[in-house]
Amino acid sequence: MGKGFFQVPTAINEPVKTYVPGSPEREEVLKQYKAFYNDKVDVPLYIGSEEIKTGNTTPMSPPHDHKHIVGHYHLAEKEHVEKAISNCLEARDAWANLTWEQRAAIFLKAAELIAGPYRAKMNAATMIAQSKNIYQAEIDSACEIIDFLRFNVEYMSQIYGEQPESSEGIWNRVEYRPLEGFVYAITPFNFTAIAGNLPASAAMMGNVVVWKPSDSQVYSAKVIVDVFKEAGLPDGVINVVYGDPVMISDTVLSSPDFSGIHFTGSTDVFKSLWKQIGNNIHKYKTYPRIVGETGGKDFIIAHPTANPQQVATAITRGAFEFQGQKCSAASRVYLPKSTANEILDLVKTDVDSFNKPGSPEDMSNFITAVIHEGAFDKLAKYIDQAKADDDAEIIAGGNYDKSVGYFIEPTVILTTNPQYETMYTELFGPVVTVYIYEDSDWSETLKLVDSTSEYGLTGAVLSADRYAIDEATKALQNCAGNFYINDKPTGAVVGQQPFGGARGSGTNDKAGSMQNLLRWVSPRLIKETFVTPEDYRYPFLG
Repeated sequence: MGKGFFQVPTAINEPVKTYVPGSPEREEVLKQYKAFYNDKVDVPLYIGSEEIKTGNTTPMSPPHDHKHIVGHYHLAEKEHVEKAISNCLEARDAWANLTWEQRAAIFLKAAELIAGPYRAKMNAATMIAQSKNIYQAEIDSACEIIDFLRFNVEYMSQIYGEQPESSEGIWNRVEYRPLEGFVYAITPFNFTAIAGNLPASAAMMGNVVVWKPSDSQVYSAKVIVDVFKEAGLPDGVINVVYGDPVMISDTVLSSPDFSGIHFTGSTDVFKSLWKQIGNNIHKYKTYPRIVGETGGKDFIIAHPTANPQQVATAITRGAFEFQGQKCSAASRVYLPKSTANEILDLVKTDVDSFNKPGSPEDMSNFITAVIHEGAFDKLAKYIDQAKADDDAEIIAGGNYDKSVGYFIEPTVILTTNPQYETMYTELFGPVVTVYIYEDSDWSETLKLVDSTSEYGLTGAVLSADRYAIDEATKALQNCAGNFYINDKPTGAVVGQQPFGGARGSGTNDKAGSMQNLLRWVSPRLIKETFVTPEDYRYPFLG
């Protein structure tokens, strides 16, 4: 960049619209929802300049009305994945050599398109594909993806501005090269924003990407592609394929030009991919970057001094928003004996106030459907097991029905066993398990929280006692990458609470921060000496 040191627009968090009854945004998204719902979309593979329709298709249905088909998407064969890789590599030089402000402009335009003309489309598609109520869709598929795009542009400019010191007669400078090859992005169903950010963050830094969205999120992923295309993203920078995940990953990870993976999904899958990368390491031209955010078994622990109403709200929101299908969702809760009954009564009151789980089109519904039949069956199994076990009981919810949609009632399990299966197993649904501890066992319970789960994603402590908060903050420092004090363990905001976790929850590269973008560059140090020495002798030689 030789024509100016450009200042990017200051990033600010996108305001969340309320969608109150009678508001224009509510009417607009309902109109778009109906249009999408009554249409049939045909989603191709996006490879280079081509939109490829293989003819081998899979139907897409809303989780809350699984007999209704809103479209089909085309499945890739191995040849298409190979073609996507080839197109990435063909596009790489031009994209990597494009001045950074031009790349920035594309993604800033994408953010503005989502904030404006695409907002209702993004939200409606997410409501249909992932069965999110309008508020959950708004904070995800509108606000969070806008924030990712805006803040990442700002972080990119800051990274490029980070330069070394120079001694007299020397000019040291660092350029932040994209990785040599292509990046593989695997994205989850639960957040449209994550689906957009994982390929976009790598591409923003000059990389080219093969993107495999979740099979359960293709409908809203298609809208992301539409946005990127309208924003001017060149062909071949992000190539999109759907289909057999094993075949796609095997093909990608066998390429010598594979240079990194950006992953959000299950812990087991991520470990398997890491092992596969290790087994193939001799094939690669460069050591691949491995970035992943995986599972969680996120906790809430309440101190005896905690306000019962505040604890109850943290449980209700933390466990049941988006049907608990957030990797940060509260899934295990530790309550003191002295206030447990009061807290649980308040939670029951909240659960009783919910409408019966239903469609997000009815905006009075707080709870909608879980993502697919596999998730439904898994959750139903654990609920039935809790009903049968002597050391567990259902104290709220516990019903389910998949005749129309995959509806699971918000369910609270009370256990007398701190090692009960649902205290450590990730369920990914609207089921939370509560264990009651003796007030005097606060310190021992902190150790229990730290040792019960393999994960280390999010957690929350609620207390009015600052000494207890300090003790918990220290005792739990390794079991949560995002730690919340007097709040629920969900709701991280880009630029404010960069997100990630360690242990079995991932590599903790903090999406929504500069740390993540640094993973997608390979710095090169350039030292220029202005007066070059001509004598090997140093002064000490005399």
